[in-house]
Amino acid sequence: MQLVALMVVAGCGQATVDSAEPVVEASKPVVDRPQERFEFTSYEQVQALFDKLNYTPEAWQAGIREVPRVYLTEVAPRWRDTVSKEVTVLTKKRIFFRALAPLALRSNELILDDRERALGLSQQLAAGGQIDGDDRQWLAALAVKYGVLKDEDQPLDRQALDELKVRVDVVPVSLVLAQCAEESGWGTSRFAAEGNALFGQWSWGGEGIKPEQQREGMGDYRIAAFETPLASVMAYMMNLNTHAAYAALRARRAQMRANDERISGWDLAATLDKYSERGAAYVDSLHGIMRVNKLEPTDDAFLGDGPTILLIPVGEGTQ
Repeated sequence: MQLVALMVVAGCGQATVDSAEPVVEASKPVVDRPQERFEFTSYEQVQALFDKLNYTPEAWQAGIREVPRVYLTEVAPRWRDTVSKEVTVLTKKRIFFRALAPLALRSNELILDDRERALGLSQQLAAGGQIDGDDRQWLAALAVKYGVLKDEDQPLDRQALDELKVRVDVVPVSLVLAQCAEESGWGTSRFAAEGNALFGQWSWGGEGIKPEQQREGMGDYRIAAFETPLASVMAYMMNLNTHAAYAALRARRAQMRANDERISGWDLAATLDKYSERGAAYVDSLHGIMRVNKLEPTDDAFLGDGPTILLIPVGEGTQ
């Protein structure tokens, strides 16, 4: 993809991760999609797979926006220690972006499943209709998950349903790619290698990876670690969709929805001055990554209907 960009990352988003977060089942049954394992020992093998799937810079430049369902299962330390240092900058960026984009799209796909179901149920209630007990319980659990309700026994009134509509929504791929690159140094951070931590989310309570130097006055915080890169992307999106610091992003996105506009990563990036202590300079950095790497078209990317392929690093440099 000349994307130029598709691999993974971590940094300074100062939101907590709640490991006890309630689980809400997807709104639709999981598609019975074939699943394959692709074990690799070198980046050349991954590039060959991408070529076979027509997931290439040439296809991207030709206007093809379909992205295969290839999901990296781990950020192997060898990416930081050797590969990223041996390849050209252009190759590093292309690997990084092509590995990360499917994860962003999959996370958005799951969010949209929940959004579609929640909107349908909300419309039923707004029209004076009734929903069954299972649907009501699911909707209440979703509202708790997104911080709209404190517990499932609270009433789902009009205000709560409207706020849920604002929060349960996608994060544009261009923004995910830019923040991931910025936060993890193109996937080379210690936190990415040790815990698939791509966006630097903080956690307390002794869980996670301890920074070598903690900031004074911030307590015994850690960087949240994740089982997979996809879990990290999903937690990052939940962070943007729930944390009070990113209310401006959600409001701008809701405005785009109301005006039937394309949801733009560039525009939403402009609201993220509170994601980093750098403030406006951080926004400028995100915009610079988007501009230099021509990421704006990635907001039009979509997952194909092919099989799920798990990209599994094996061999030297995976521990």
